[in-house]
This record gives sequence, C-alpha cells and structure tokens, in this order.
Amino acid sequence: MPVPSQLGLTFSSRHPSHRSAAIADSGALTIIRAQDRATTATDSVTSRHSFSFGDHYDPDNTHFGTLLVNNDERVSPGHGFDTHPHRETEIVTWVTEGSLVHQDSEGHCGVIHPGLAQRMSAGTGILHSEMNDVVQAAETRFVAMWIAPDESGHAPSYDQHDVTGELGRGGLVAVASGDPAHDSAIRIANRSSTMFAARLAAGASVALPPARFTHLFVTAGSLRLADETLGTGDAVRTGDIGGEPVTAITDCELLVWAMSRRLGE
Repeated sequence: MPVPSQLGLTFSSRHPSHRSAAIADSGALTIIRAQDRATTATDSVTSRHSFSFGDHYDPDNTHFGTLLVNNDERVSPGHGFDTHPHRETEIVTWVTEGSLVHQDSEGHCGVIHPGLAQRMSAGTGILHSEMNDVVQAAETRFVAMWIAPDESGHAPSYDQHDVTGELGRGGLVAVASGDPAHDSAIRIANRSSTMFAARLAAGASVALPPARFTHLFVTAGSLRLADETLGTGDAVRTGDIGGEPVTAITDCELLVWAMSRRLGE
C-alpha cells in the first residue's frame, strides 16, 4: 500500500529523524508523545502524524492493526485542504475544536463539529475538500483517521452521526464500526475494527475494550493508563488487552481503536 499523502503540504524539519526518537516502549505499552510525532506545517495548517505520511516515511511505522493514519490537524480560519482524491480507504473525522466544512464529488456536504463523527468511504475513488468553517474566526482542530477496508471495489459513500448525548453519560461510545455488535455506530467497511470515544470528568474511569490491537489517542486533557500519564496529543499502542482502566487526571477526551487483526491478515 502506498504511503498516505495530503496534497499541497511540505514537511518542516521538526519531525524526528528516526523511529526511536518518536516511540518509547513502556512494558506492554508503546507511547508516542505529542511533541515527538512527525510534523507537517504550512502557514495555515499544522499536522502531527502518528504513522508514515507524505514525505515522512518510516518502514517500521506505517500502520498499527488496520489503522493507517491518525493525524492531529490544526487549520487556521478560512483555510484547509482543497479538493484532493482518495481511494480504497475508510476515513473517520473527529473535530475537537471549531467546525469543519466537508464537500465531495458525490454531492455530500456537511459541517462537522465536536461530538459529530463523520465517515467517508473512498471506495473506488472520491474527491473531497475540508475547510475551516468561514462563519468562525478561530482555529479548527480535528483528528483524521484512516482504516483499511476489508475488500476493495466498494462505491464511495458518506455518513455522519452525532454522539454528543451518549458522550455526556461518561462511558465509552462506539462511534464507527464494522462489527455487527455495534449496530448504532457509523458503519465502516472493516468488520474487525471499532472506534470508541469517551469524555471523562476528572477522577472518572473507563475500561478499555478487549482487543488484539488497541490504539488510544488523547484529544484533550490528561489521563493515566497503567503507570503512565498521558496528555493532549499523546498516543498509546498495545496488544491483547481488555479491561485495563483508563482514569482521567483532568477532564479529558480520548479516542480508542479496538482491532482484532492487522493489515494483510
């Protein structure tokens, strides 16, 4: 599979020169700190990447499970990603600050805000743009996540789902999934992968779902997992776990991908 890329962006010199600078192992956990992630920057967009992306390529860090991309994007007012192509990828977008305008070649148009998840199945090919909403004068921050589909050749499709109410109850919410057990989630074309989200008040805990591969990303606040403290923008990869508690140190939000297989299986 080719390395993912975004059009119109070039890398700054802020990314680490080799994998050991970006990823630290702590027992069964692999921790990627926010400041150690590869960074792409222009005057209007800053992207921090969990995996190989664009000009940054590390053959030992191309994916985890079936997760190909976990980009933390910050977009200045009036700017964003102009129309560009995708194919054979399940793309889930999660806005943490501001709002993002989506338009695509299949005629879908939507404004995504915090608590509203978006899924675009690129299928055999789609063009789309993502822009900071012109009605606001503030930065938009969002997480772009790409999952490999089980099979190629699907028609492009789009869906979105507001989970604000469910998040308010404090537990893990299944946001996007191909697992029939999570029938309230947005459907993705990958039966082995589910994305959960949670908003926790300080002191609250949730148990991680059982999974062969788990990727946790902190979008806001700080939390504790095992003996590790994680802050905004930090990520954890781990395998063959389930039931481990995640405890909020401050009010926080987290995204968890639970996957039962890896790419190529």
